[in-house]
Amino acid sequence: MLPVCSRSGTGIPFFDALFTAASATCVTGLVVFDTWTQFTSLGQAVILLLIQVGGLGFMSLALFFPLILRRRIGLKERAFLMEALSSQQLSGVVRLVKHVLYGTFLVELLGTLLLMTRFVPAFGPAQGLWYALFHSVSAFCNAGFDLMGRFSPYASLSPFAGDAVVNLTVCALIVIGGIGFIVWEDILQHGLRVRRYSFHARVVLLTTAVLILFGTLLFYLTERRGVLAGLPFGQQLLRALFLSISPRTAGFNTVDMDALSPSGFLLTVLFMFIGAAPGSTGGGIKVTTFVVLGCAVAAHMRGSSDTDLLDRRVDPLQVKKAFCSVTWYLFLAVTGCFLVSLGQNLPIHSILFECFSAIGTVGLSTGITRMLAPASRLVLILLMFAGRIGSLTVFMTITERQERRLRNPVEKIIIG
Repeated sequence: MLPVCSRSGTGIPFFDALFTAASATCVTGLVVFDTWTQFTSLGQAVILLLIQVGGLGFMSLALFFPLILRRRIGLKERAFLMEALSSQQLSGVVRLVKHVLYGTFLVELLGTLLLMTRFVPAFGPAQGLWYALFHSVSAFCNAGFDLMGRFSPYASLSPFAGDAVVNLTVCALIVIGGIGFIVWEDILQHGLRVRRYSFHARVVLLTTAVLILFGTLLFYLTERRGVLAGLPFGQQLLRALFLSISPRTAGFNTVDMDALSPSGFLLTVLFMFIGAAPGSTGGGIKVTTFVVLGCAVAAHMRGSSDTDLLDRRVDPLQVKKAFCSVTWYLFLAVTGCFLVSLGQNLPIHSILFECFSAIGTVGLSTGITRMLAPASRLVLILLMFAGRIGSLTVFMTITERQERRLRNPVEKIIIG
């Protein structure tokens, strides 16, 4: 809201400032103003700080200085960290936070250095460094905020759509930030000895690889006569790869999202729905939930009561949680879509896209965000917060936690 943060020198309305801050803190990337066009360097720095806090989590960053000063971390703080990082055990959680913090800053630094090789020649030393740092942090935190509005408002990374270095660097940062901090720890401990990875890490890495490969192929097949038409084969593959990675909660784009074919549009919504890994900088239902749900459905179709995955049997309680998470996620998304559509003369597919982008903390848009009424933007803010803290967390917060001792008699009902 401060005038010094706005290029106009008059500040921006409170509700627009609230939406921007919520989008940055929830690492979503939906905007009502183009970041470069509207905000000064100070305003951009504030947004970048909110992205970093939102990406790593407040609890992780709150322990940065105590760790530097070698202060003891209490049991309560360790318990909060265990939940924030999706760790399965309390022991070693402080060590994990150290690795998360130091690893984050190292990866963002490497990303900055790689992006500088393209941005410094394009924008000069000072601007090139700032652009490289901003986009490195934004990509790692899966935020999707960009400063490419100097070319044209809301351009995202389209001006560098054909640059392999920029595209592959941003893709790598998105994937590293999206696989989750627990997976990092396994990779640091065991290197390339994949068989020693935890069950969780193997599921996340395999599912992520499959989604990227099949996503690239599907986007190429659906869009080669659409938004990818007329491009050389290598450029088509590069943009298809970017399309398969960015919708899973990053929110950068190198093509016009409103120009996607119907099949490409639905594929993007599906990827926004799936999201990243637990304990990561991304959102969505999470890749583990998606694969457990798929295996559970497959097991039911085979007539088996066991959900098997990678030669292991998934805990039935986890399967139940996966179904609850997806059901609640869809309920929030559809309810949000209904509320946003009230009084809005906008295409329903664009509203649906916007709501799934918000609850998936993605940030992709067909361009309707700035057209929405304040009440509709408030709905998007609530969806962004629900998506960032997790739909299952929201569900458990508003429902009874204790299991009842008295149980109703079992009865059957016809399903399907």
